[in-house]
Amino acid sequence: MFVSYLILTLLHVQTAVLARPGGESIGCDDYLGSDKVVDKCGVCGGDNTGCQVVSGVFKHALTSLGYHRVVEIPEGATKINITEMYKSNNYLALRSRSGRSIINGNWAIDRPGKYEGGGTMFTYKRPNEISSTAGESFLAEGPTNEILDVYMIHQQPNPGVHYEYVIMGTNAISPQVPPHRRPGEPFNGQMVTEGRSQEEGEEKGRNEEKEDLRGEAPEMLTSESAQTFPVRHPDRFSPRRPDNLVPPAPQPPRRSRDHNWKQLGTTECSTTCGKGSQYPIFRCVHRSTHEEAPESYCDSSMKPTPEEEPCNIFPCPAFWDIGEWSECSKTCGLGMQHRQVLCRQVYANRSLTVQPYRCQHLEKPETTSTCQLKICSEWQIRTDWTSCSVPCGVGQRTRDVKCVSNIGDVVDDEECNMKLRPNDIENCDMGPCAKSWFLTEWSERCSAECGAGVRTRSVVCMTNHVSSLPLEGCGNNRPAEATPCDNGPCTGKVEWFAGSWSQCSIECGSGTQQREVICVRKNADTFEVLDPSECSFLEKPPSQQSCHLKPCGAKWFSTEWSMCSKSCQGGFRVREVRCLSDDMTLSNLCDPQLKPEERESCNPQDCVPEVDENCKDKYYNCNVVVQARLCVYNYYKTACCASCTRVANRQTGFLGSR
Repeated sequence: MFVSYLILTLLHVQTAVLARPGGESIGCDDYLGSDKVVDKCGVCGGDNTGCQVVSGVFKHALTSLGYHRVVEIPEGATKINITEMYKSNNYLALRSRSGRSIINGNWAIDRPGKYEGGGTMFTYKRPNEISSTAGESFLAEGPTNEILDVYMIHQQPNPGVHYEYVIMGTNAISPQVPPHRRPGEPFNGQMVTEGRSQEEGEEKGRNEEKEDLRGEAPEMLTSESAQTFPVRHPDRFSPRRPDNLVPPAPQPPRRSRDHNWKQLGTTECSTTCGKGSQYPIFRCVHRSTHEEAPESYCDSSMKPTPEEEPCNIFPCPAFWDIGEWSECSKTCGLGMQHRQVLCRQVYANRSLTVQPYRCQHLEKPETTSTCQLKICSEWQIRTDWTSCSVPCGVGQRTRDVKCVSNIGDVVDDEECNMKLRPNDIENCDMGPCAKSWFLTEWSERCSAECGAGVRTRSVVCMTNHVSSLPLEGCGNNRPAEATPCDNGPCTGKVEWFAGSWSQCSIECGSGTQQREVICVRKNADTFEVLDPSECSFLEKPPSQQSCHLKPCGAKWFSTEWSMCSKSCQGGFRVREVRCLSDDMTLSNLCDPQLKPEERESCNPQDCVPEVDENCKDKYYNCNVVVQARLCVYNYYKTACCASCTRVANRQTGFLGSR
């Protein structure tokens, strides 16, 4: 019966070998011998007609800095590849149609890596090695579940951006790629051994079956050979018994001293280098013929225990261990970043740092690289100079200077270089004054508690000496006596309403004034009086105050401040203050303690050399003009402004030091 089983087994193996010629592989449909492969559309056995490949190159010449759209990636796109033609200082950016930034958005440059967006995972690559000429790239398998837009952050001429993606056709079938299998799971009814593909396993099995059949078939017909198994070579798979044949029940094994345990090879080494481990393989064999027999023919208690043996003890090749890039040295503009690169070698499952010469067979990666998180902002002059603040004498004029990003947004001044900030205020000389306008301070109270109102001041024209002139003596540029003010809308607003102050309780000296204060709500055309508790969250105005009556109503009047005596490092400025009575004549009845200051310090900041942007040399030989002393003429003074100004400053400094 055992001989019959052996013959049937070998016949089945021979049939299987003939039915499976060498070189057969497994198709994408999981069938042995199938020649089906996955086409570019991801369809098993497809003919590349089930999808459309969209590709092109974005080569537009761009002039302005900032974000420029390159291409739109539609919903359902697969096999996405966006790549710069070669390396540049530009950056690729990706965002969804809803406006959500995925990569390099909001002027922030992301690190290379994986980023989720549009229902798929994008791999962002940016070669950092100086020797590399490859540009940036976005790669994604897809499909996308929304429309995505690819942008370029333009900073230098566009090198070209190649884009490609695949769109499934309306008649295309779904991809038939078999799902990923874990090692050891069933594969089309068969088991795949971990670490070895089924194709490799079956190929090796077929080769072994052919060798076994060639070497042992002539002996199968003898009764003597029927009592033994074919010789099994070390590290080979034995032929597989067919599943559809049921062998006859074998005779109980007979242990004898004719068989013993013998080492037939070893397991594969656990590693290819750097000291691994392997174990001996023990098989039951016939003592005299050394042919392999079932393990039941040997005494299991006598089977040696496999002991670990070292293997491949030679060191692994050294390699460069690359660390993460450091932060960019600058928050904007071109900066530098660094990373640690060490030569390491693996031995006995340990990674050790070794001398760099051990890695000399490999090109050492760069340890420094340029970086740019965003483009720096710059100063912009938004308006021309205003009119001088005074009609005569020395005043000031201003202009609007803003720090602007490269996309036109106004940002904080700290974003720009403060040392290069243009002046936004300067002195102006309108010539000597024969007469001046004298002004009081603006009233502190707005004429309206809510809504639009005005604040007022007194204005009088006087000469620079003690005398009175009619108002028209200072010209037509009379300063305004009223300026608008607004305390907010009145409708629906809850607030304290204060009535007018009563007359002072005395005619002169110190007294008191009274007024009524109520809580109201202002509606469209009416006031609604509320309980005082409704306004408890607001500060209640005083209902009583002291009053001081001055003889003849004399007041202090003052002129505008003069120009500062120094433009930097501390100077002073002055103004004229006079006490005038109701008829605008000089008086000595003003309270001296209320007299405004006639002098104050100004410009305490350190001096920074002023650079006149309009003062430049128009000719290259202006040094000849200086040597010929032609700067005294207006034409040469304008044509060689910078050179003539430097000579004038040196002469002024020389005379001042004498």
